[in-house]
Amino acid sequence: MLDQETKRRIDNARDILVGKLPNPQGQVEQITIALIYKFMDDMDKEAMEFGGEPSYFIGEFEKYSWSNIFDPRLGGFELLALYGEAIEMHKINPNLPQLFRDIFKNTFLPYRDPETLKMFLKVINEFHYDHSEKLGDAFEYLLSVLGSQGDAGQFRTPRHIIDFMVEIIQPKKGESVLDPACGTAGFLISAYKHIIKENTKKNQGDLLTPEDRKKLINNFTGYDISFEMVRLSLVNLYLHGFTTPKIFEYDTLSNESRWGDTFDIILANPPFMTPKGGIRPHKKFTLQANRSEVLFVDYIMEHINPTTGRAAVIVPEGIIFQSATAYKALRKMLVDKNYLYGVVSLPAGLFQPYSGVKTSILLMDKSLAKKSDKILFVKIDNDGFDLGAQRRAIASNDLTGCLGLLQSYKRALQEGTAFESDNKNVFLVEKGKIAGKLEDYYLSIDRYRASENVQTSNFEMVRLGDICDIQRGGSPRPIEKFFTEDVDGINWIKIGDVSENAKYVTYTKQKITKEGLNKTRMVYEGDFILSNSMSFGRPYIVKITGAIHDGWLLLRMKDKEIIDQDYLYEVLRSEATIEQYERLATGGVVRNLNSSLVSGVEIPLPPLSIQQQIVSKIEGYQKIIDGAKQVVENYKAEIDIDVGWEMVKLGEVCKVINGKAYKQEELLESGKYAVLRVGNFFSNRSWYYSDLELDEDKYCHKGDLLYAWSASFGPRIWDGEKTIYHYHIWKMIPDEKRINKLFLHHILDKDTEDIKAEGGRGIAMMHITKAGMELREIPLPPLSIQQSIVKRIEEEQEFVNGNKELIRIFEGKIKEEIGKLWQAEPVNQG
Repeated sequence: MLDQETKRRIDNARDILVGKLPNPQGQVEQITIALIYKFMDDMDKEAMEFGGEPSYFIGEFEKYSWSNIFDPRLGGFELLALYGEAIEMHKINPNLPQLFRDIFKNTFLPYRDPETLKMFLKVINEFHYDHSEKLGDAFEYLLSVLGSQGDAGQFRTPRHIIDFMVEIIQPKKGESVLDPACGTAGFLISAYKHIIKENTKKNQGDLLTPEDRKKLINNFTGYDISFEMVRLSLVNLYLHGFTTPKIFEYDTLSNESRWGDTFDIILANPPFMTPKGGIRPHKKFTLQANRSEVLFVDYIMEHINPTTGRAAVIVPEGIIFQSATAYKALRKMLVDKNYLYGVVSLPAGLFQPYSGVKTSILLMDKSLAKKSDKILFVKIDNDGFDLGAQRRAIASNDLTGCLGLLQSYKRALQEGTAFESDNKNVFLVEKGKIAGKLEDYYLSIDRYRASENVQTSNFEMVRLGDICDIQRGGSPRPIEKFFTEDVDGINWIKIGDVSENAKYVTYTKQKITKEGLNKTRMVYEGDFILSNSMSFGRPYIVKITGAIHDGWLLLRMKDKEIIDQDYLYEVLRSEATIEQYERLATGGVVRNLNSSLVSGVEIPLPPLSIQQQIVSKIEGYQKIIDGAKQVVENYKAEIDIDVGWEMVKLGEVCKVINGKAYKQEELLESGKYAVLRVGNFFSNRSWYYSDLELDEDKYCHKGDLLYAWSASFGPRIWDGEKTIYHYHIWKMIPDEKRINKLFLHHILDKDTEDIKAEGGRGIAMMHITKAGMELREIPLPPLSIQQSIVKRIEEEQEFVNGNKELIRIFEGKIKEEIGKLWQAEPVNQG
């Protein structure tokens, strides 16, 4: 189990590297290389302690031993040269096992700062291991920081989702397992742990014979196109007992050298992103496609054992209901060829904060799929974490319950018994219904439980397609060929021509020629346009004649006698309608709407007179909001500097006190005092604590004036409890006989904006030392003038805050007014 000391050391190493390597993957790679380097040296030392000889750093490679890296006679740049040379030479050291040489393939030191390297190596040197178990714990924690999207569209799969998929598939000890886009080998490790757990009576894996273990280790295979990922997989598997892991640098979609291999189990979260121009696959795929997600699913279908093979693969929503030919052909193959037996819909925020992409899990098993003319659909609303950027743990978790139902369904198929569930998020759909009249083979759970999502209202519910003609725009290409500055040109309406909160389209920045109209669509005053991609679902009323590209949908009202234009605008942007857009939108990284999907959106249609009453009320609310926004958006606290005021150095009127410089081991997960760091100064990041009792000036109390001086900098009046403040923060204690604390806060706030305007050099020069800040000159009017300025600003801010509250209240009233339309209330029958 990971101990807090190891966790803090990993965090400390990352903090040291972040200035040189802002990308988490770069930090993980450098820490991985250093830990393995140190680990090899530890094993040499252990051998000598037991009377043996070192194995790794001998002969001409002895000079690269970890101990020699710490020779105090080495200067900074000599250390840089030796360490950089060492990590590059490890790959040709014949004394190292081939696995370790592979790990150091293509390694290099990506920065040339001796001080950074010294601090980094000092932290790594604090790790002491006589075996790989603790190093494995450290490495698992280190991999948890890998979340950002890679160049090929990879996303780190959350651990609990990996384990969930493995529990569904239930790998056995004699089965071969593949991940064709393995990343850091998370699926392979989870499958291995599952098999060990299933073969444990008292001690871990004690039901496995030596021969079982030998075969087991050889049953796991991983491919990845990126050698950086291959390296991390090799380390991860080695630290879990795989002495010769089968991880290959291999382009699964373009290289056919391993095409003939099949596997009992395939687990994967393949890349969602297709490079510009598409993938250029080899010719052995059944489907002709150039989209990576299509090709990966095709690959998985064709590489599971045709009789007993099974798979679980995460896919973006494009696979589920994209209308392009390749997507439909793939879904048809999944259903008609009896690969697919289940679809698990995952929450849209699963990959937050790195992407809001909506995903599902496709479950394949040919033996099961043949036993039923239905497919099981499961929707996971909550996976144990909220859907915000921080993904904080919550009590609601559907995974366990849905896992039990999935296993029950599999048993029912195997035993030929009936399957029933009263869970509204779990149900069966006939394959014929999935094929549909148009053979689109949609795999969207929301399509098949649409009846459960019908909105209720006391008014008639109508489909947008019943009251509007809906058509998609079009783009002449290359668009640059059709731009014109001619006054007779056609207005070319782009998303950038209208702000998010605007209501009308009134002008365009560009025009196109009349020849361009053959590939686009005209709109006229009174038409609606709706964004259908990226920030989809934003409606606007057109006030000009123009043309729209394919990122817009045109909605033209069929009968203005039954629907008010302004009423339709409010309904189109209402929460209930946007919720329908979200549920229906297709796509992977970029989600989209289309004309057929929007046609099916349902809205309430009260009589025209009631529509007009609603619009009149909303317009009154909006006038109040617009007036309040003018105040808020234009307000800025101003201090007019009188040239007659005295200018003084900050240090003359204010004592600047350094915060506490911590050793990493002094920062705790819990303790008596919270530690205020810059990350907590401007946002609510995770907190560290300390039990240290310090001099009183190292604490801040409610009302203290603080100043963060590192990358994110500026003043703040502390409004929390007694807290220790970190050394990247100063406490400012003004001489109250000369300067008012709140006046100083406003001056520092203004000064911060001036420093930011100076650019990087100004920031570095003024904020790297306390002395530099103390030399900063500030105006010092008489105390009475300072107090009057503070009073005026407080009165202004109170007025501004009142306007913010007005905006909040009346925006709520608009939502409430529109929301009432969807609330069915008992009708008095008299």
